[in-house]
Amino acid sequence: MIDPVVSAEWVRRQPPGVVVLVDVRWYLDGRPGRVAYEAGHLPGAVYVDLATDLATPGRPAVEGRHPLPTPERFAAALTERGISEDDIVVAYDDSGGGTAGRIVVMLRVLGLDAALLDGGLAGWDGPIESGPGETRPAGRFTPRPWPPDRFASADETGVAALDGTAVVFDARAADRYRGESEPVDQRAGHVPGARNAPWAAVLGPDGRFRSPESLRTHFESAGAVGLDDPVICYCGSGVSACADVLALERAGYSAVKLFVGSWSAWSSDPERPIETNLE
Repeated sequence: MIDPVVSAEWVRRQPPGVVVLVDVRWYLDGRPGRVAYEAGHLPGAVYVDLATDLATPGRPAVEGRHPLPTPERFAAALTERGISEDDIVVAYDDSGGGTAGRIVVMLRVLGLDAALLDGGLAGWDGPIESGPGETRPAGRFTPRPWPPDRFASADETGVAALDGTAVVFDARAADRYRGESEPVDQRAGHVPGARNAPWAAVLGPDGRFRSPESLRTHFESAGAVGLDDPVICYCGSGVSACADVLALERAGYSAVKLFVGSWSAWSSDPERPIETNLE
């Protein structure tokens, strides 16, 4: 499997037709990602909608804001966009991986080659095109079941955070983790026992991923000491935590799971306890 993060130069070295560039821009404030895509995107890139292609809208709140789509729905969305399972998907956004990481994790857990473009849109040093984009011929993406061993449930996450069977990382910004603010979800705070590892911290000042060695030091300081330590990542809705998942993989960690429902699911269940650092 290819590295979870690749450079623009790596993309250019691949034979024609091997790599499919995927634009996954999406904004929490409601701005439409497709508008941003049409204003300027990488040549030949296709647009994938986070909310409808990489999630199932309209589900109960306790499943989170972005629950996984069914394998059939996911396969149909990729097929429509001309993506086949033998393609190499390189995804990007304009945040360095905060949204594009979602499709990369979804494909990699299925055993397929996918990576983030290091630096995202800003990391591309070639031409940019505008408009609705070209229509690719339909792909052939066969539905594959989501492997249960790559995802953690709310119950598993809650138990692990307290008893230490896994290191649980909350990938949200520190103020949301501490419970000082909560602009989106029903309650403020974090899963009791979870540690804070904001996803943006995996990027350097240049907006590119830190080196594997630097990332290892970063996650060790947050509590994941051994490369075989089980780790569970969550965020607000199972999207930006994917950047942590990929950074952990880049650093050499081998037992990482995503809690897809994340804080949006946890905080929607009044029976689940919360912890804050406001004392």
